[in-house]
Amino acid sequence: MDNKNLIRKPTTGMKDILPYEMAIRDHVENTIRQTYALFGFEHIETPVVEHIENLTSNQGGENEKLIFKIMKRGEKLDIAGAESENDLADSGLRYDLTLPLARYYANNNPSLTVPFKALQTGNVFRADRPQKGRFRQFKQCDIDIIGDPSNLAEIELVNATTTLLAKLGFTGFTVRINDRRILKAMGLYAGFKEEELPEAFITLDKMDKIGVQGVREELISNGTSAEVADKYLQLFEDTGNDAEGIKKLCDTLGDLIDSKVADDLTEIFTAINETGNGSFILSFEPTLVRGMGYYTGTIFEIEMEGFGGAVAGGGRYDGMIGRFMGQDVPACGFSIGFERIITILMDNGYKVPDSEGKTAFLIEKGVDAARLCDIMKQAADLRAEGETVLVSRMAKNKKFQKENLGKAGYGTFKEFYKDN
Repeated sequence: MDNKNLIRKPTTGMKDILPYEMAIRDHVENTIRQTYALFGFEHIETPVVEHIENLTSNQGGENEKLIFKIMKRGEKLDIAGAESENDLADSGLRYDLTLPLARYYANNNPSLTVPFKALQTGNVFRADRPQKGRFRQFKQCDIDIIGDPSNLAEIELVNATTTLLAKLGFTGFTVRINDRRILKAMGLYAGFKEEELPEAFITLDKMDKIGVQGVREELISNGTSAEVADKYLQLFEDTGNDAEGIKKLCDTLGDLIDSKVADDLTEIFTAINETGNGSFILSFEPTLVRGMGYYTGTIFEIEMEGFGGAVAGGGRYDGMIGRFMGQDVPACGFSIGFERIITILMDNGYKVPDSEGKTAFLIEKGVDAARLCDIMKQAADLRAEGETVLVSRMAKNKKFQKENLGKAGYGTFKEFYKDN
């Protein structure tokens, strides 16, 4: 058979998943669903394909440059008459789960509870540059609360996510929290014009990579005066990372920030600290930006020591659903970086709990039919009791076979020979 044009490796940025990793992924996803269900989140699903108009609606930030577009089909595909790439596409693969959720809610809200607490898991797609923990196809796990304008939504989202991470064995991680309205007020206080703020935020977002001096130099190179840059950066130097830091900063910003913003963020901070399980650190981070253009208020991220970048993030996006419905609906969400969590667990040699309880029946070739039926009945009885039992022919290299089964979690072996 001619197979010279067939390629064994997956497409760049995508990967095959071996059984050992799949077992961990299944365990983590089951833990996610069980944990979030305890907080009242309901599992939903949206299509992986979205209308191209939705995907390119200026709500997805830099992700819109990474869309896998789907060409029109049949008579609708007019290559000769197309003036741009967009004329050839009518849909695309979703780049996150938030925008599809907004469309889902607008389409189905009469049938949904209020507030609606959604849990969504599924693959998303970005034509990104692949690297460790970053793929072109990857799974996201989101929880969102729609219809609750109060800060109870933020408190529930953070508590649910930190509870989940603790169940997976993570401790000592940092939950970083900020508010886009505070970011805006800080920029205006320092002397930026409102139209200059988006570019300033892009530079500020590099603080953890290039440091304070690097941010200052880039701001000035982009046209910011040294006076404005210094006044801006001094705000960050003077602000603490606790509830008192929030209050002090907002007092400094004065009329540029609504007092309710400070009160709500302080209440979120206090409530999470009081109700958390002590497995994490909560930190007010005024340098936290998050790049998605749809965030309107509170934003948060989770960082783990030794892993570059956030492993979870989210925030409030009260304006997105209104783009579909014609009226704004409060919404807030938190997304777990599923692939990053899996990468950390695998790097640490994670074992799925109870996986060692699996049993393998190895049967030598030549065992007669009556004996084989008896063996199959034994396996059926154990399965009825809830045990995992693999029935397999015994390989010539039995030692190698058992080593591989051991890696797959089989800790008990029963061997059946034709002579006994």
